[in-house]
Amino acid sequence: MSLLIIGSIALDTIETPYGKEEYTLGGSATFISTAASYITNDVRLVGIVGYDFPDCEVKFLESRGIDISGLEKSKDKKTFHWHGVYSKDMNSRDTITTELNAFETFDPVIPEKFRDSKFVCLGNVHPAIQKKVILQLRNPDFVMIDTMNFWIDGEPAK
Repeated sequence: MSLLIIGSIALDTIETPYGKEEYTLGGSATFISTAASYITNDVRLVGIVGYDFPDCEVKFLESRGIDISGLEKSKDKKTFHWHGVYSKDMNSRDTITTELNAFETFDPVIPEKFRDSKFVCLGNVHPAIQKKVILQLRNPDFVMIDTMNFWIDGEPAK
């Protein structure tokens, strides 16, 4: 089962009542591809990171068998960063900062070898990028589209 995943790859700062982690691996594409790697050995990742993205995190993705040949690395911008604070019940959170950085200019070109993917998961990216990705694919069987309040509030007409 070929699964193509496009979305954010981030270094997040997460605060909970139980602790705080700064610049930890995050992002929709990261979580989706890692979870999918437990059920299929054909996970194809497309995303962008910044010059500050740690090599150990790239090695982690590779260690899960994720094909990262669609991973782009910006030479002049930092990695997407989200900072959130979760409530005591962990069911709600407040966004402190959203710094798009390299993600702001993410314009994915799907590698030729990924265009025949049968299953596609479009994670948290700008709605126009989601549409552009779909137009590059050859007859997928199933496309799932995710979003979040940042795009819903900021780009409702897209």
